[in-house]
Amino acid sequence: MKMIKAVIRPERFEFVKKALEDRNIYGMTVYEVMGRGDQRGINLQYRGRAMRVDLLPKVVMEIIVPEKDSEMVIQVVKETAMTGKIGDGKIFVLPVERSIRIRTGDENK
Repeated sequence: MKMIKAVIRPERFEFVKKALEDRNIYGMTVYEVMGRGDQRGINLQYRGRAMRVDLLPKVVMEIIVPEKDSEMVIQVVKETAMTGKIGDGKIFVLPVERSIRIRTGDENK
């Protein structure tokens, strides 16, 4: 199994979620976070003054899938989260050694 961890723009989250649902991928954990990358923040105008905002809101999605589905999930996230602008996010792929369902004790399902 693989964990796909995607850091994306908040405004793209619903599009990514819908695209995954269309491919029968429903399970995910979602966090609202603040972060920055190569863009190092943005400049905003506030009450007539320039203000530097260097931590921007992002959404982190953690999706655990069988290894055979991991490339499909990565493609879906890449295609639906991309705007073509700096700050689109990043995808991380991690191995999942074991999973246990608390309710039933089932493993790796």
